[in-house]
Amino acid sequence: MTVLAHRQPPPTEQEAALARRSGQNLSRFVAKGRPLTLRVKDAEQEQPIELPAGAVRMLMDILEAMAAGRGVTIIPENAELTTVQAADILNVSRPFLIGLLEGKAIPHRMVGKHRRIRMEDVMAYKARIDADRERVLDQLVADAQENDMGYGAP
Repeated sequence: MTVLAHRQPPPTEQEAALARRSGQNLSRFVAKGRPLTLRVKDAEQEQPIELPAGAVRMLMDILEAMAAGRGVTIIPENAELTTVQAADILNVSRPFLIGLLEGKAIPHRMVGKHRRIRMEDVMAYKARIDADRERVLDQLVADAQENDMGYGAP
């Protein structure tokens, strides 16, 4: 399966500034959670384009990332990833990812000698480890407060 992904490298300073301004203008409309009609205008014509509410939210996320100077990659949910792609998404090494796959922490399938991982499974794993990390941090804060380590309520 071909992964239809789009990667936008980090923006230039001018692009980041434009993304910041565009995001500020768009933010007023995102909270409504409804489709949005934009008018696209160039020198010769003007064309209305209706965007679904989900696309508007995603556009806002893209603009926020660009305004912060970060690149953006969009990968469809049903995509099958290589181990290199999945490792990049999780920000781990490929050998570490292979260990997760072999330990059955993330489902995968073999295509010949190559492993393929569904994007949904990568994101489900990420959600699990993020939730586990949050629970551990909450417990550390509770322990620090219980032991009067300076983290109590003001």
